[in-house]
Amino acid sequence: MAKDETRRPVTSIAGRPRLTDTEKDLIRLAQEPLFPRWLEQITAIGGCAHPIYLAGHTTILEASTGAVLHHYDTTHEPGGRLAVRCRNRRETRCQPCSRLYAGDTFHLVRAGLLGGKGTPDSVAEHPRVFLTLTAPSFGPVHRAHRKGAPCTPRRNSATCEHGHRIGCGQTHADSDPLVGQPLCSTCYDYTGHVLWHAHAGELWNRTCRAIRRHLASAVGITQSRLGEYARVSFAKVAEYQRRGAIHFHAVIRLDGPDGSVSHPPHWATVELLIDVIDAVVRTTQVTAAYARGIGEPIFKWGTQFDVHEIWHAFKCDDAISDEAVAAYVAKYVTKSVGDAGGIDRPITSLGEISLLPLSRHVKTLMSSCWVLGGLPEFENLRLRSWAHTLGYRGHILTKSRAYSTTYAALRAQRAQYVGHMDATGTVTDAVWRYVGSGHSVAGVEIAAGIAADLAALREVRKEIADRGPCG
Repeated sequence: MAKDETRRPVTSIAGRPRLTDTEKDLIRLAQEPLFPRWLEQITAIGGCAHPIYLAGHTTILEASTGAVLHHYDTTHEPGGRLAVRCRNRRETRCQPCSRLYAGDTFHLVRAGLLGGKGTPDSVAEHPRVFLTLTAPSFGPVHRAHRKGAPCTPRRNSATCEHGHRIGCGQTHADSDPLVGQPLCSTCYDYTGHVLWHAHAGELWNRTCRAIRRHLASAVGITQSRLGEYARVSFAKVAEYQRRGAIHFHAVIRLDGPDGSVSHPPHWATVELLIDVIDAVVRTTQVTAAYARGIGEPIFKWGTQFDVHEIWHAFKCDDAISDEAVAAYVAKYVTKSVGDAGGIDRPITSLGEISLLPLSRHVKTLMSSCWVLGGLPEFENLRLRSWAHTLGYRGHILTKSRAYSTTYAALRAQRAQYVGHMDATGTVTDAVWRYVGSGHSVAGVEIAAGIAADLAALREVRKEIADRGPCG
């Protein structure tokens, strides 16, 4: 069926055309007196897929005189309300807002590498490394190799105790649904996978503390005095692998005692930082609470970890550059468990999991969260509340306070750039309340069209900018 045929009105028995619900709602919207203003609102928020509606007013007064500089209220807006962005970072939930979030992340990470946004340019001269940490193996899974190599080849046809072949000689494409699925689901350590996720945040915290402790020990000072000489700053993003396991990408930087504004001491070198990280990652561990039938498992990082120095782009074409790192982190900050075959909403019952259109592997991970979450030993891990994220309850992006700017500061700069009033020397009186969210059935399609048009316009502008003035 052609694309335009899907929108033809359905003919009723009486022979009269029957409009779809979307078409009826579109006619209703178009007949609204303030429909053009509604379009302006949705365009201003970039075609947000799930906007938040607020009602209220804002009055900006001059602090010294009390004179009213600006007043705005929603009385004369469509429906008496104002649409604002949902600011959801997940690409699966709202692509326009996730793109904006990724852009802010790029500038946040880049500022900590090259300066800007309130961070001095001198940070580019500080020792910096890019660290990738993975989860340990919980059992062999199907893999897709970039060079087209077989999945997990074995010389013999050995099988596990459950009768499944240990190896797989097939060549999987990235889109193959088998990628990330265990070769034997019975052998796979689902309990260890879920509990490792629940302790991954603490494992990272201990790693950061151990890095500081080892740095102090390497130069012959106590950890309590390290802050007098140097400071360790970082920005970290979490990413789900196809097997449903979290791994981390982190920028780690050595600063002086005052953070990014001060130079590190002469002994704070990239080589020392890499050696310390290598030793810490291999030895740091977290011990889980004892539980009958499970024991007292110990969790470590996976053996496949990588740490590289970050160079200026103009210094070395072959090494990883600061611009590439910022783009890489920004790319993954909009991803979620949904990209690994999961869902982006909480689970309410064990029975609900069996009805979800997910792979058996992901549903088993969720079920393991639910079952383990019912044990009193693991009550503090809140596994049932985080079953939809496979037990991981940490933020996707975290950073140390002194690394660079903040999302709030970036949003304030963007608001000022688009013409909002500078709040310096003013007093703001604002009263707002939540009155709704989301689009009607026709609004969904209109917003999607606006988002697509804005994306196409960005591509055109990018192409023009790449060509240059003489292109």
